[in-house]
This record gives sequence, structure tokens and C-alpha cells, in this order.
Amino acid sequence: MDKAMNDQVTAQQPRSFITLAMTTALLTAGLITFGAVVRVTDSGLGCGNSWPLCDGTILPPLNNLTAWIEWSHRLFAMLIGVFGLAMLALAWRGYRKNNRAVITTTFIAAGIFTFQSALGAFVVIFDLPPTMVTLHLASAMLLLGSLLVAGILAWHRPLPKPTQRDNVTLLAYVTTALSLIIILTGALVRGSGATLACPDYPLCNGELFPFNQGSLETVHMIHRLAVVGLGLMLIMLVWYMYRGGRNVMLRRLSVLALVLYFAQAGVGALFVLTSATPLWGASHVALASAVWGILVAVSAIDTLNSRQPVGDIAPAVA
Repeated sequence: MDKAMNDQVTAQQPRSFITLAMTTALLTAGLITFGAVVRVTDSGLGCGNSWPLCDGTILPPLNNLTAWIEWSHRLFAMLIGVFGLAMLALAWRGYRKNNRAVITTTFIAAGIFTFQSALGAFVVIFDLPPTMVTLHLASAMLLLGSLLVAGILAWHRPLPKPTQRDNVTLLAYVTTALSLIIILTGALVRGSGATLACPDYPLCNGELFPFNQGSLETVHMIHRLAVVGLGLMLIMLVWYMYRGGRNVMLRRLSVLALVLYFAQAGVGALFVLTSATPLWGASHVALASAVWGILVAVSAIDTLNSRQPVGDIAPAVA
């Protein structure tokens, strides 16, 4: 009877971990969007240079909206930390003997979260420059990616006939990396004050290559050109996913990434044309993080599908 109960607990652990990992990833995407709200509303120093308190107090003044935005963002991050601790406990209990990759990825996510939290505190306390804010966003995106990979590693079943790891897999890697680069260049555009350096769209002050107009215009237009490059890469990825005979899930995910990319680009244009309306700015970041997350999932699943089945991978529980 004890053995039966232990088997039942073991069977429930993968399902619990997968649910928790994906929930934490979803919350992290929400935190990234909330962070964008902090940025576009200029609430980053809403609590002054005080951390973890807000201007030296536990709760901000009721009439200080920017302080409440920043404070709520911090509380959101603390919630993700709690979920992360639960993930570590479940990973150690359920996978330390049969799927070390899940534990490794979960610990990597925990390390990234710790680094990101510390960096966020330093940015506030020392009023660090935009490059550090960009690094803070980069760590948030890497956290989102690592959480998704941890969940996918726990969920994935090896295919009976693995696919070949080919140029389509490489294309998925490159497209995923480019999506992250675009997010970071977008953060530099915002942090350097170049958001409205090009107030028209798609040109920049009437020019396609405004590199002689100034550094802000150059930074802004490099971001736009990189976005165009990502679109072309995504179109190629969708084409080769279908042509290469990838499974239905990968094809649908790649199409979803392309659709969200077009939405992201459109919202980015609205952000500029409406003189940096906060709603469009936060939505732009939310869509960018969604594209990044989907591409991470595509890369991870395609990589796992190309592996030979091995005995130390725990099967997912339906």
C-alpha cells in the first residue's frame, strides 16, 4: 500500500511541476509587462532611491501614483520569488534521480532571478544608467526563457522517431536570439531618450537611413531595421517548419509567433505615432516578450524532438 501511495505521489509530481513552471513563466511575462508600465510612466524612481522600502516607509503615500506603480512592481517580483522556491522544491523532489536537466534549468532560473532582483535594487539605489536598465530587462527575458525550458523539459516525451537536427533548428536558434536582441535595442531606444527621435513611420524624419541626423535617430532606426530583419526570419522559419515536415505543434507555434510579431510591430508604430502613449508602450513590450517566449519554446521542443529517446527522461503525465 505504501508503495502504491508513493507511486501515486511520484506520478503527480511532473504534473504539479509543469503547472507551476508554466504559471511562474506566465507571471514573469506579466512582470515584464508591468516593468514596461513602470518605464513608460517614469515610475522607476517612484520610491526614490530607497530599496526595499519606498522612500523609507513600508507603504507609499496614497496620493503618489508613481510610487504605487513601482511598489506594486516590487511586490509582483516577490510573488514570483515565492513561486520559484516552490519550483525548486518540486524539482528536487521529483527529478533529482531521473531528469537532472529539469533540476539544472530550475536552478539556473533561480540564479537569474536572484541576479535580476539584485540588479533591480542597484538600479534604484544608485540611479544607474540606461545600459543597466537594459541588462535588467535582459535578465528578465532570460528568466522567462529558462522557466519555459524547465517546464518543457518536464513535459516533453521523446518521439518514437526523432527528427534530424538540421538547418531549421539552427534557424529557430538564430530567430530566437534576434528576437532578444530586438527587445534589448528597444530598451536602449527608451533608455537613451530616442523614443521620439523618429516621430514619423516607417521613415525617420523622411529618411530611410538617417545615420547622419544624430546618434538618437541612429539608435532608433537600427531598432526598426532589426525588427524588419526579425520579420523576414520569422517568415522563413514558418516556411521551413512546414516544408521540413515539423510536427503540428511546432508549425502552429511558429505561425503564432509570426502573428504576434506583426501585432508587436503595429503597436510599436502606434507608440511612436501617438507620441509615446504609455498603453501602447506597455503593450509593445508584452507582445515582444510573448514572441520571445514562443520562440524559446519552439527552439526547445525542436531540439528535444531531434534527440534519441533515453531512459532518464521522465514522461509527462496527462
